[in-house]
Amino acid sequence: MAEFTSYASFAQLRSQARQLESQTESLFLAYSSFSQHPPPTATEEEIKVVKELEEALAKREDILNTLSRILDSEQVSSATKLHHLQRHKEILVEHQKEFIRLKGVVEYERQHANLLSSVRNDIDTFRSTSSSAPVDPRREADYMLNERTRIDRSNNMVDGILSQAYATREEFGRQRQVLMNIQRRVTSTASRIPGINTIVAKINTRKKRDSLIIATLLSVCILFLFFLR
Repeated sequence: MAEFTSYASFAQLRSQARQLESQTESLFLAYSSFSQHPPPTATEEEIKVVKELEEALAKREDILNTLSRILDSEQVSSATKLHHLQRHKEILVEHQKEFIRLKGVVEYERQHANLLSSVRNDIDTFRSTSSSAPVDPRREADYMLNERTRIDRSNNMVDGILSQAYATREEFGRQRQVLMNIQRRVTSTASRIPGINTIVAKINTRKKRDSLIIATLLSVCILFLFFLR
């Protein structure tokens, strides 16, 4: 009875994980649209999509941690359950990478659009002032200072993105270690299933036999062609 309850809980949580995976993919599609002609600052709709993505990824990670605890509490873990859990964790890692990539693309396109707009405005201002009055050295110095400030802000933003990327890389390393542990558990569980080693041995024997037959046929064909010449 306890095993049935555990299985039901596992199935329910896995169903929630699949729903959140589908929701995440839909949100990715919506978020990627903001990279096309982005406004100077993030709109309310973009902020809402980002928040929903962060919440979906966090919920999925919590669900997978709960599924891991359920399997750890079982005396003999099911190889099927372990396989499902491993696959869900792989998809989560892929979606986390995609989220970071999309954030970088959207931010880059916004910075690029803002820079172009700023340059156009500066050119228009310069043309309008230079045609009616001589260039003021102080205004020229202010312009250079403002440009330097914008460059510094861009550099700070890049440093922030790099820091986030390094932190994410460490998290991916941790996730990879978790996946390797699950893989070892799957192998260990499969080895304890009665008859599984015999089945694997038969499959390997059949592969060797098929390879030998194919090699023999190829040899006969080559010799036949040789004698025809």
